[in-house]
Amino acid sequence: MALMQVSRRVDYALRATIHLARQEPGRAASVSEISTTEAIPRKFLEKIIQDLIHAGLVLSRRGAHGGYLLARSPDEISFKEVLEAVEGPIALNVCVGAPHVCSVSTTCGMQHIWQEGQRRLIEYFGSTKLADLLAPPAMTLSDPGSAASSSPPN
Repeated sequence: MALMQVSRRVDYALRATIHLARQEPGRAASVSEISTTEAIPRKFLEKIIQDLIHAGLVLSRRGAHGGYLLARSPDEISFKEVLEAVEGPIALNVCVGAPHVCSVSTTCGMQHIWQEGQRRLIEYFGSTKLADLLAPPAMTLSDPGSAASSSPPN
């Protein structure tokens, strides 16, 4: 079955930035450390780190205690910024980002759904900060693994 899913590039970028967010202030982490701890292929991680540096999210430090660290506080860097640093602007569907590209955009009844979905996604990703992702997620009633959602319906 085909799935709509986040790319490995985005997943790895988020895992790497969360790793950096967990470091003591001012402590840089090496590519080897991040790669090993987060199970990210080193060569792929090196390319992702360069994208994050170019986006102004990560800094490089040379020397004996060199490596990489966040350019800003984890509560100032959004999930959206990391995602866009490695993949570019978010577009849930082509008609949202470039309606002139879609041949049926004038007669399609789904365009407003895609637009609202994109608006909500961007709002949510923009308001979610790296600092929010540092602690393990709390179980809620809607979590698939929670006892409330795994009980059989009445």
